[in-house]
Amino acid sequence: MKSLQITLIALLIVTGTHLPAQEMKQKVQEEKVNHSFAPLPYAYDALEKSIDKETMEIHYDRHHRTYYNNFLKSIEGTEMEYLTLNQLFSEMSKFPVAVRNNAGGYFNHTFFWNSLSPAGGGIPTGKLAEAINASFGSFDEFKKQFEKAATTRFGSGWAWLSVDNTGKLFISSTPNQDNPLMDITEQRGVPVLALDVWEHAYYLRYQNKRAAYITSFWEIANWAEAGTRFENASK
Repeated sequence: MKSLQITLIALLIVTGTHLPAQEMKQKVQEEKVNHSFAPLPYAYDALEKSIDKETMEIHYDRHHRTYYNNFLKSIEGTEMEYLTLNQLFSEMSKFPVAVRNNAGGYFNHTFFWNSLSPAGGGIPTGKLAEAINASFGSFDEFKKQFEKAATTRFGSGWAWLSVDNTGKLFISSTPNQDNPLMDITEQRGVPVLALDVWEHAYYLRYQNKRAAYITSFWEIANWAEAGTRFENASK
């Protein structure tokens, strides 16, 4: 696979070689990066069959917005204001923990909202379906492994379906607000699907029943978006 890339609403994530911050500022980004807070792509109550309206309101407008605001504060007045999210993620081990946590929270949630859809559910099709079968043997086996990764993530974190640098799909989980794009993660790749397993993502309806929340995810999983992400990552 020549490169790993993925489009996420207003965020263009493209991997690349590292340049020092000053050189990056001159060659890649002459102005500060405009990190926008994207609107939720559906109504708060659009996912009621799996996630209740109140949870969506709190999750998006409090948790996500707080990560976004704190991310901007964590990079304010530094060279990091001139780096894209991917540039930050590619060398996250060099940056303060506040940047890691809040950049991750900002990106991960935007990615998560678009991993869900009121018209979601069903099964993937096309190249993504072929890749899932090739990597896991079947869609059912993929679901089993993904659910295990989400269920067994201790404490708070995420479950991911991603593409590695050979074009193969893999499942992983990350703690807190880490993601597979960060250089501090054990398995690096371009994510195509994500599930938030922090308690605030499901507690109002499911209480401590994380497994029930994970099962309900398949009813709203946005396979159309995941398929587009996969094809972009495979170019």
